[in-house]
Amino acid sequence: MTLLSLTPEEWQAVRLSLKVASAAMIASLPVALPVAWLLARKEFWGKPLVNGIVHLPLVMPPVVTGYLLLLTFGTRGPIGAWLAEAGIVFAFRWTGAALACAVMGFPLMVRAIRLSIEAVDTRLEAAAETLGANAIWVFLTVTLPLTLPGIIAGMILCFAKAMGEFGATITFVSNIPGETQTLPTAIYTLTQVPGGDAGALKLTAISIAISLGALLVSEFLARRAGQRIAA
Repeated sequence: MTLLSLTPEEWQAVRLSLKVASAAMIASLPVALPVAWLLARKEFWGKPLVNGIVHLPLVMPPVVTGYLLLLTFGTRGPIGAWLAEAGIVFAFRWTGAALACAVMGFPLMVRAIRLSIEAVDTRLEAAAETLGANAIWVFLTVTLPLTLPGIIAGMILCFAKAMGEFGATITFVSNIPGETQTLPTAIYTLTQVPGGDAGALKLTAISIAISLGALLVSEFLARRAGQRIAA
């Protein structure tokens, strides 16, 4: 049993999972950064509520998240219908799978980045401000470089979560081979058919290898970033 023995459909599920997880990670980062900074550095009315909403996907059943996405971004949903008129459709498309995975992985990315920002000494930021730097420049030149290990960790956590997401994805975009069938849904499908155990085992091994590889890369990059900051 080798990777070379994968069927075209199984290879398709592997490639789609990597595509969906990468898209989810990249799409989450520009939103996670300001949200993490806001939660780490600002006090405002309703902050606990905002924090709760950000982390809600972690505690809700994934099927509930997927169903809410379907109601909102489906072709008949308030946002989905409007987007459909512009030719943008998420429901039952791979982009919808990426959206579902981004929503599920977003809290993990925000939390990792937030903890990293909170660990930055505010005196360093204050010193930069006394030298005339505005808030944006302070963030870009002081806070962002020092939080780089946390950003890397958050990105990898989001990627790993997206690779393993099942409930929200299958509820929102179903399990369409070649379009929305990712590794978890492909494994589920194979376990439901006679003689599919071998294929399910191969895809499980690939999932483990990809997840472990992502964690090892995250650890390596975080250490490199930490060494550069310390230097």
